[in-house]
Amino acid sequence: MGPTGIGKTKTSIQIAQHFKTEIISADSRQIFKELKIGTATPSAEELAAAQHHHIGSHSIHDYYSAWEFEQDAIELSEQLFKKYSQLILTGGSMMYIDAVCNGIDELPTIDQELREQLKQQYNNEGIDSIRRQLKQLDPVFYDQVDLKNHKRVIHAVEICLMTGNPYSSLRTNTTKQRPFDIVKIGLEMDRKDIYDRINKRVDLMIEAGLIEEAKQFHPQKELNSLNTVGYKELFAYFDGECDLPKAIELIKRNSRRYAKKQLTWFKKDKKTTWFDPNDINKMISFIEQKI
Repeated sequence: MGPTGIGKTKTSIQIAQHFKTEIISADSRQIFKELKIGTATPSAEELAAAQHHHIGSHSIHDYYSAWEFEQDAIELSEQLFKKYSQLILTGGSMMYIDAVCNGIDELPTIDQELREQLKQQYNNEGIDSIRRQLKQLDPVFYDQVDLKNHKRVIHAVEICLMTGNPYSSLRTNTTKQRPFDIVKIGLEMDRKDIYDRINKRVDLMIEAGLIEEAKQFHPQKELNSLNTVGYKELFAYFDGECDLPKAIELIKRNSRRYAKKQLTWFKKDKKTTWFDPNDINKMISFIEQKI
């Protein structure tokens, strides 16, 4: 695991090749087959270098959650462990990794009509209206949630209204026992170097045709799958809300912010051992010692 742009794909391929095994991707955006450039989907050469799973496996029109990823990844791992002693899970999507390592509570399938109603309420009345509703429906979760994160606040209200129960009562937060051992490796480097890599990667994405790719999906910009750094900033440019240089700068800024968020999340897990992406031999030796 590690922040965006740090080199997880290259590193995981090298480790997979050493152990002669396969890779399960834990990237919540690379699963969408339509989004290639903006999600830094592994190239054809990289995909050929090691067998990957959950890359381009779904459409942007599909509803897919961390809970569903947990079910799919665990079922797949059961099959792959019949062939291999080790498997590689790699990605930067915090909830996807947490779902496989610890498990995630099953929540009801989304009610699209209710979601649209709450979205309209948020657009018309602002987040304070949704916050007041959450405080009334589930004061326990109201005290826990980041009240600035409007998506999480809206989602909690949505679950409360769908089930008739507080969202907090449905979240057991218990770690599930897995039939395999887990070795966690984090990739890190100097923060400035990470940010430099992100800035360069965005420039390469633009050169590779990200603007043209995003333009194809502009008419479908309301899809949750397209609420993604790299696309939403260009949608704002297409809508005349900013010029192209500003949109590109926002992609870089928001990517850097996401990397910081990822590192904060991953660093909370004290079971993770951290390496520089270039220290492949040290990582392999560490894994072999654990095995």
